[in-house]
Amino acid sequence: MSVTRRRLLIGAGAAVSAMTLKSLQTTAEPATQPTTAAPAPRLKAIVAGGHPGDPEYGCGGTISRLTSLGHEVVLLYLNNGAWPPTPANTRIAEATKACQILKARPLYAVQENGHAVVDNARYEAFAKIIADEKPDLVITQWPLDNHRDHRAISMLTYDSWVNAKRTFALYYYEVSDGEDTQQFAPTHYIDITAAEPAKRAACYAHASQTPDRYYKLQDDVAAFRGIESGFSRAEAFLLQRRSPGDPLQLLMNH
Repeated sequence: MSVTRRRLLIGAGAAVSAMTLKSLQTTAEPATQPTTAAPAPRLKAIVAGGHPGDPEYGCGGTISRLTSLGHEVVLLYLNNGAWPPTPANTRIAEATKACQILKARPLYAVQENGHAVVDNARYEAFAKIIADEKPDLVITQWPLDNHRDHRAISMLTYDSWVNAKRTFALYYYEVSDGEDTQQFAPTHYIDITAAEPAKRAACYAHASQTPDRYYKLQDDVAAFRGIESGFSRAEAFLLQRRSPGDPLQLLMNH
């Protein structure tokens, strides 16, 4: 069949239209595809305390916030808290329940409540616990404290940090400020307003330890730190100088 001039013109017009449409579609598409932001790396934190309950009272809100974001938290107790008439199994069960509430894991340094020892052997044993866990940050008690076990856990943790060549960030926290912790001057404030119910439940899990008295004392501290930082409730921390980074900033900016 012969090709007429009219058919040639129609075919040419269709081709031009198709090319034009394709050009417009290409132009409308973005030059680059949007990229999905990489998830923040999962952190591992150790919160060290002289007894079961110390990390919960001093850092329970911060622990809850960390675990709710998918980070791993280990509560490292210097001893199991046994003190007559309360046996070890009662205190360990309470600590287990508190850790379940906060989605953390309990760990013990196997010293004796009220009889903390700080010597070369204990320094080495504690440093091994820390090294085996490979934390990104460790939060421990402030060394100026009226309780010997609190001072001991602080010194053992600090020595482990030095022994590890300062490879993790080290922070300090306060408990019963004025009664136990002394002269604490924070560098960081973490808003725990939304996490306060979880903190309260974890502290009250230590039912043998008169939580009505001690939670009120610690909550007064959280309310005061909230006034200082502009939140309803806050927990305060001090970053050790020469720490390699400041991972708690993720909670301050989140």
